[in-house]
Amino acid sequence: MKNHYLKQISLALVASAAWATAIPVLAAPARPNIVLILADDLGYSDFGCFGSEIATPNIDRLAQSGVALTQFYNHARCCPTRAALLTGRYQHQVGVGEMIDGYAAAARAAANSPAYQDHLSTNSPTMAEVLRAAGYRTMMAGKWHLGKRPEEWPVRRGFDRSFVQINGAMNYYGGDSGTNARDPMALDDQPCVPPHDGFYSTDAFAEHAIEFVDEAIKSPLEKPFFLYLPFNASHWPLQAPEAEVEKYQGVYDQGWQAIREQRLAKMKKLGIVPANQEMAPMDHGNAKPWDQMTADEQKQWARRMEVYAAQTEHMDRNIGKLMAELQRLGVADNTLVICLSDNGGAAEDPNGGNHSVPIGDRDSFRGYARPWATVSNTPWRLHKVTAYEGGISTALLAHWPAGIPAKNNGTLVREPADIMDLLPTFLEVAGAQYPTNGNVKPEGKSILTMIEGQPGDPRRLFCWEHEGNRAIRDGSWKLVALAGKETWELYDMVNDRTESRNVAGENPEIVAKLSREYDQWAARCGVIPHSQLRANKGPGKRVAKLPTTEDQK
Repeated sequence: MKNHYLKQISLALVASAAWATAIPVLAAPARPNIVLILADDLGYSDFGCFGSEIATPNIDRLAQSGVALTQFYNHARCCPTRAALLTGRYQHQVGVGEMIDGYAAAARAAANSPAYQDHLSTNSPTMAEVLRAAGYRTMMAGKWHLGKRPEEWPVRRGFDRSFVQINGAMNYYGGDSGTNARDPMALDDQPCVPPHDGFYSTDAFAEHAIEFVDEAIKSPLEKPFFLYLPFNASHWPLQAPEAEVEKYQGVYDQGWQAIREQRLAKMKKLGIVPANQEMAPMDHGNAKPWDQMTADEQKQWARRMEVYAAQTEHMDRNIGKLMAELQRLGVADNTLVICLSDNGGAAEDPNGGNHSVPIGDRDSFRGYARPWATVSNTPWRLHKVTAYEGGISTALLAHWPAGIPAKNNGTLVREPADIMDLLPTFLEVAGAQYPTNGNVKPEGKSILTMIEGQPGDPRRLFCWEHEGNRAIRDGSWKLVALAGKETWELYDMVNDRTESRNVAGENPEIVAKLSREYDQWAARCGVIPHSQLRANKGPGKRVAKLPTTEDQK
């Protein structure tokens, strides 16, 4: 590594009409600040710079003046991804082998294993804990979803300041749909209740993030800072200000497949995918084909995507506010900003709330469902929860003027990497060491050279498992299966990333090799076959915490 990020940097002004004019530059710390922005349930093609018609100019600017990774992987769903992201380890190794929510209590009880708990284990340090020990000020604003009890909140896991949504989903306006209850939130170590009026979660998270950054810069300690900003946008419920929804009226009237085709054409033009890229089949779910719907049905379906687009653009606007503040404070050049999503677009629709109000209203509680999720995940197969590319692929954008050579601005890095790689990457950036803690160590590896715009290693091995959906990728080969299906499918990720041509029958030796590797990984990480977990329908119960030196072997 070149160590250019370890030198004292005198920042120059960076002109940007969208991100405001900088005030006189402050001296930057020798080590860069780190900002990690995580969107929720945003599909692979939902950024404008990855093919979308949704206006995301601030997100797009991160890619244009930075680097984009086109083959980056997450862990298929909200809390499993967050567990892997914050610890650099597979989610089973840190207690989140199943969802931590109440509906999965019976499965966790059936597992009776430290790999299946209702909160993030304390056996592995979080990136906030490691970076704080290395001298960083650590802050978080956004969705937590890794433990509901106060002793499991971010303030107990290394964050100096935090303003968080505790659960996995919330009403953007702060209340449970159809009731007067307010969603649980926390400010540092205290529970807090969002106000009934004047609250919108995306705005609140960005406002607190900016407040925390201002505090960090003004602190006399002159520490670099780490900000984790996991928005709840654009996770259901679909809720956005009506004036912003109006901008997208008519955009989606042509239907799902037409939008997918437009996105794919744009992706080819941008170079995100090759010119001969095919597209996975359209997945309508239980919905009728677009041309078989009545005009009113089409209008209702188009409305869902209009609201989704509005709440996504609203998030982008708040990212722009944060970037403008970094610029105003004079620290933008020496701040590494990473932006990505936690999983693919969600095929879910909670179908709750008041059905007499328009979708998008504060009393509506809907999702955009399987057809629009297929659009979000263009051109890949299936959705969130699965281990197909539509479930586990995300665009990753990296922006760091002082660390990414200007000649590499706009570079697309195409080799695979995983969300577990971010913790080791941040450690290298910070010049920090992972603590010695028995056999516990990150599974990820630093991808700092990829973030700088250089090629990565195409031969890496990754594994996934969530609720029985499972996969292993070793180099160009990927073995994958849906929950409930014992038979593996085999795909060539170089020539068939849409997972359209199953070549398992033609390559039995590769299937055998990869299945053995998967079984070895599963045994090492404590993965229990999902069929065993669902066989027990009894009440859930807590299991013991992982010992601090346990490696889940």
